Amino acid sequence: MRTPHVVVVMGVAGTGKTTIGPLLAARLGVPYAEGDDFHPPANIAKMSAGHPLDDADRWPWLDAIGSWAHGREGLGGVVSSSALKRSYRDRLRAAAPGIVFLHLTGDRRLIEDRMSHRQGHFMPTALLDSQFATLQPLGADEPGVAVDVSGSPEEITERAVRALDALPGPTPR
Repeated sequence: MRTPHVVVVMGVAGTGKTTIGPLLAARLGVPYAEGDDFHPPANIAKMSAGHPLDDADRWPWLDAIGSWAHGREGLGGVVSSSALKRSYRDRLRAAAPGIVFLHLTGDRRLIEDRMSHRQGHFMPTALLDSQFATLQPLGADEPGVAVDVSGSPEEITERAVRALDALPGPTPR
């Protein structure tokens, strides 16, 4: 039996990380961790006020996610994190070398529309442009897959499962 990956569901705000992550985890039979829960209160306050985070804000958050992912190596898990820059993904991989990325991608208009219908989320639609400006898509040398977010959550999850199944299995400890 193949050991499940530790998957980081990444992408700009509004791509469905918080929706797809739990669905993917359920399909894979592994736990899910909400990346937003790893943010310190100061980060939530900054984003809620409409200000994008800078790298200094993100390092402790990424380290906390990386620590969770490291603890799941060999067991599998799914965690959400925007992981927009290569340097952020490198930091996550430094903590948990076996992780793979599921990059949720989509048309900006579709993502903005979905964001505008969310309720109770701290990330305002006004920050979407900064998210796209920061985004560095997965490089060919980075372990992971990109999946389009058009369609229902179930359709997106099914595409994600198929794409992740095509990746090589994690290296045993």
